[in-house]
Amino acid sequence: MNYPAIAVVLLLIFGALGFGWRSWRQFRRTGSTGFKGVSGSVGSVEWLAGAGFLLAILIAVAAPVLQWAQLLAPVPALVAPWLQAIGIALAIAGSCGTVYAQIDMGDSWRIGVDPGERTALVRTGVFGRVRNPIFTAMLVFGAGIALVTPNVLALIGFALLLVTIELQVRVVEEPYLAQVHGEPYRDYTATVGRFIPGVGRSPSR
Repeated sequence: MNYPAIAVVLLLIFGALGFGWRSWRQFRRTGSTGFKGVSGSVGSVEWLAGAGFLLAILIAVAAPVLQWAQLLAPVPALVAPWLQAIGIALAIAGSCGTVYAQIDMGDSWRIGVDPGERTALVRTGVFGRVRNPIFTAMLVFGAGIALVTPNVLALIGFALLLVTIELQVRVVEEPYLAQVHGEPYRDYTATVGRFIPGVGRSPSR
């Protein structure tokens, strides 16, 4: 089975739905695509989080393409049909979860942060169980793609995705939301987990 080709198709579907379709839908509803760019000045932690996230996406695309071109070989210990099948299932689940959470976010959906913008704090639907379900689903998708074509570059890309999402949430998103929403957001963080239900809640005040 041509697993690199499958990975590329899964990436194209994810990009078309999670970025293309969602941005188009946001523009139709609000007049904004939802893209806010990379936060912070060049070299700052905020900038590194955003730039690193973009780099992780580029690596996720490059890894299966290079394996397909036979310029990269998968790690032998991770080559097994059942592992690649799990990867495909995770990638599909991550894509569906990403779109579902994006829809649940409604008009508050955006990529990046605009300090001058105030959007509603979404606490319903899947956001009532996890504060960052879109990022959770993206990590599931990223893990799946890394398993479908488990070469060294893909594994590095997933590790970078994990680190930069943590940075984006802790250094950019959470301080912004705390500043905009104040006590209601602090109450939210005290009762709802960051990426997994019940895990990563802030101490109540």
